[in-house]
Amino acid sequence: MFRHIRKSLSVGVVLAVLAYTQINAWADEILVSAAASLTDVLKEISSAYQVKSKHTVKFNFGPSNGLARQIEEGAPADIFFSADLPQKDNLDKKSLLDPGTRKSLLSNQLVIIVPADSKIVLSAPKDLLKADVKKIALAEPSSVPVGVYSSKYLTDEGLWDQVKPKIVPVQVVRATLASVESGNVEAGFVYKTDAAVSRKVKIVYEVPIDKGPKITYPVAIVKESKRKDAARDFMNYVQSPSSKEAFKKYGFVVLD
Repeated sequence: MFRHIRKSLSVGVVLAVLAYTQINAWADEILVSAAASLTDVLKEISSAYQVKSKHTVKFNFGPSNGLARQIEEGAPADIFFSADLPQKDNLDKKSLLDPGTRKSLLSNQLVIIVPADSKIVLSAPKDLLKADVKKIALAEPSSVPVGVYSSKYLTDEGLWDQVKPKIVPVQVVRATLASVESGNVEAGFVYKTDAAVSRKVKIVYEVPIDKGPKITYPVAIVKESKRKDAARDFMNYVQSPSSKEAFKKYGFVVLD
């Protein structure tokens, strides 16, 4: 009898191992390199996705230019979600994106923020020239998308040369948010979606969409991805109605 039980247990263990192996043979870990401004919404979307999917999703958040450079240098990534078009265009020219997978999904809006308890009155970009505004945080204006967008807007408004000496360049948009939250600077330029996730800052000016630079978030599968089927599955979910609602909830404009 004991021999029969041991035999049954052995068969059961073998079947369990085979079943586990079969399930995991179809499960992949998807690595998404994404702009820092997408941090909160993509974490929420991926949590919902992983409830329904056998795949798991990991993120590498950072400035779009830095993420693009990592991909150029051969760093692993399955999906690249950028906050501007030039980074995608550069990778496209170098044939580093999977053909036919690129989509422009989102847009955003620039805003000027100050600490929530700030007494400084700023109602227009020209108010940044006031003497009591000594430091303005901005993601690197020569390369990071939000910094490039903001410097272009200020240039178009004829203010960049006057504002530039006050600029404190930081690595990513979330670093701008943190600088304003801490009170280390009097003001900063971020996306509207970033300001929305913090109670320690307040928006004092929203750049009109028709006057500001066109902000576009494209996404694509990386050509060297070893998990393209899984990446495509997550890409499809990111474009699903529930994901679009999540993007809207966080303040993004969903492009048709």
